[in-house]
Amino acid sequence: MRNFISERVLAVPPSGIRRFFDISATMSNVISLGIGEPDFVTPDTILRAGIESLEHGDTHYTSNSGTIELREAIATYVERHHGISYAPDTEILITVGVSEGLYLILTAILNPGDEVIIPQPCFVSYAAEVAFIGGVPVVIPTRFENEFQVTGAEVEAAITPRTKAILIGYPNNPTGAIMTRERLAEIAAVAEKHDLLVISDEIYDRLVYGIKHTHFANLPGMRPRTVVLGGFSKSHAMTGWRLGYALGPAELIAGMRKVHQYTIMSAPTVAQNAVAATLNLPETEEAVEQMRAEYDRRRRLVVDGFNELGLVCFEPRGAFYAFPRVTASGMDEEAFAEQLLQEEQVAVIPGAAFGASGAGFVRVCYATAYEKLEVALERMQRFMQRHG
Repeated sequence: MRNFISERVLAVPPSGIRRFFDISATMSNVISLGIGEPDFVTPDTILRAGIESLEHGDTHYTSNSGTIELREAIATYVERHHGISYAPDTEILITVGVSEGLYLILTAILNPGDEVIIPQPCFVSYAAEVAFIGGVPVVIPTRFENEFQVTGAEVEAAITPRTKAILIGYPNNPTGAIMTRERLAEIAAVAEKHDLLVISDEIYDRLVYGIKHTHFANLPGMRPRTVVLGGFSKSHAMTGWRLGYALGPAELIAGMRKVHQYTIMSAPTVAQNAVAATLNLPETEEAVEQMRAEYDRRRRLVVDGFNELGLVCFEPRGAFYAFPRVTASGMDEEAFAEQLLQEEQVAVIPGAAFGASGAGFVRVCYATAYEKLEVALERMQRFMQRHG
């Protein structure tokens, strides 16, 4: 029998994140610093609103765009936090997480062979989604020495006549890097000069430390050529609720909605109702800020701990990841992660899973209890005493 799997799918390797997750799941006493998921429960205001929605029997489809109540709530939320206004009826689309939003915008804009510039290391789905759709991912490596920020000059050097868009994700998964407003302005200038679309994944916009997040569409001239992807999985501890949104010009949102109509229909109704009723409540905002403050406390613990162990780590100022260099162990990132898991039952992800420029690093997610992080650092100290 012939192989029915398409060449596009065969060409994309399996996720390096899932491999280590699957191994650690078979072991006992593992401290997992691998999966990028909050250890907090969704804020109580949202939980109670979700239960109430179920009790009222709200279990049917919504509008393809999402409920108007949620789109209005998001418009208020985004204007309050980022100072930019979007029309709820035409410029906001509710998606099944940011992952669906990424699929929708790429499907809506790409013709076969169109190129998308992607700085790496980055979220594992970026290049894969471009390839699945028939586009060509053009990867730009970023560097530790530059705190994994991409420059306008690096982006411009990668542009060809087939370039259609620039895809960025800051605060960054896996590095925890942020982009300064000045660096983002460089990207904006290049996009305008070459008439490119910018897709900005800002799922971690509320998880920044010691700096104000820059909403890319807020940069001069960028609103008409930017689609911002956001959601609640990380900041509101709602990974399982599968709720995200896209913000952008009406014609781009309409194109995304068309793909969404034929593939998904609508995002989960209970999740939409729960967030619409509670997103802008002071109690919800207080819960989000409490989680952010705790992540900041954990961030300082792990970054200081890694540097003391000789696992050199720049200061990540966004998301909930650290990206230490592991070459002091005498191993590459793959061997380091495997041996650390087998010898000390601590799970991390090899940096190269997020692109070739992640070689020599591992991703550590500190969205786990402070006490567990302390134990993990003790185990890693023993490991480095043997191998460092």
